[in-house]
Amino acid sequence: MFVADTNVLVHAALSSSPHHARAAAALSEWRSSDSDWFATWPILYEFLRVVTHPAVAERPLSLADGHRFVDVLLRTPRFRVLVESERHDDVLRDVAAECPWVRGSLLHDFHTAVLMREHGVKEIRTADSDFLKFRFLRVVNPLVS
Repeated sequence: MFVADTNVLVHAALSSSPHHARAAAALSEWRSSDSDWFATWPILYEFLRVVTHPAVAERPLSLADGHRFVDVLLRTPRFRVLVESERHDDVLRDVAAECPWVRGSLLHDFHTAVLMREHGVKEIRTADSDFLKFRFLRVVNPLVS
């Protein structure tokens, strides 16, 4: 079980990315796997923000094309979106106590980490080294060998 982070999805979707081949191969493997894997709605919206942004993507996708990519994920049998449960605030409080240094831009990653703790998911596949700050997570970068 793991969460796929925005950056890996972006590299898989954008053929102009220097990491496209590796990210696309990882995504293909995950989609055909018997293991559960996840994202969050904020990750999926951030994916859409990045792949449609002309200042970020060499050849940005249209919103419709970006949504088609997301829709394929959502129809993948072992893929799920982690959402807040009734115990979310308690988990948030616990993680905040463990990580009192979190502020500003790190709150997006903090939200992902809280959702992961809430749902018992311990691994995130990402190229974002900020996740290493959350010591309760296992961080795997699928874009390096």
